[in-house]
Amino acid sequence: MFNSLRHRLAVRRVKPGDGRPLKRFRWWQLIGRSLFYLRLPHGDGRQTVYAVDVRQWGNRESGEVEADLYLDGRHHARSKLPAVLPVRGGAVEVRASAFGLKRCHYVTAEGAAYQLVPDPASAEGRRARLDRVHPVLSRWIGSVSAVVLVGALLVLIPQVVQPLTEVPPVAEHIGTFDSPVRLPLWLNITVTVTSVLAAMERALRLRYHWLLDGAAG
Repeated sequence: MFNSLRHRLAVRRVKPGDGRPLKRFRWWQLIGRSLFYLRLPHGDGRQTVYAVDVRQWGNRESGEVEADLYLDGRHHARSKLPAVLPVRGGAVEVRASAFGLKRCHYVTAEGAAYQLVPDPASAEGRRARLDRVHPVLSRWIGSVSAVVLVGALLVLIPQVVQPLTEVPPVAEHIGTFDSPVRLPLWLNITVTVTSVLAAMERALRLRYHWLLDGAAG
């Protein structure tokens, strides 16, 4: 019921587009822009092409992060994130994390979900090409990213919990916690930066876990 309510509220945020043409993806937009496509075929061989364009640093006018929906190359609709953009046969759901998109899927009226295809020139598209051309290397990189996030979680959380339990009201009720991990500042910074890079790599594949990636953010 809660998810259904959120879905309806997201649909209400959708505003009509202004018909402007979709701009090509440029190499200098690798950081900050995500562009995905959805091609829906017709029975007569034609196809409808939707594009979802997200500028992750926010709209120039409002400063809010929005998803722009294009229909056959023309601006069709827009919405603040998280967005639910109605399309033929269903809707496109778009959600973001601190490191990029965590969802950009076409959800049919029957409930089936399909990830949209990234523009080949985008960072997500380049990561997808690596997965196609070098699948073993791609899996290795993905595994390293997950291991890094798990390791960072195990290292950083105890160090964060200890000072919290030293606050007098907390210490009186539950006692204090003595962290078994104590790293120097430079190593904590290194772990944090590495975990952020790992979360960014996972965002290129639209992978997100509330604890692993959320803790990195």
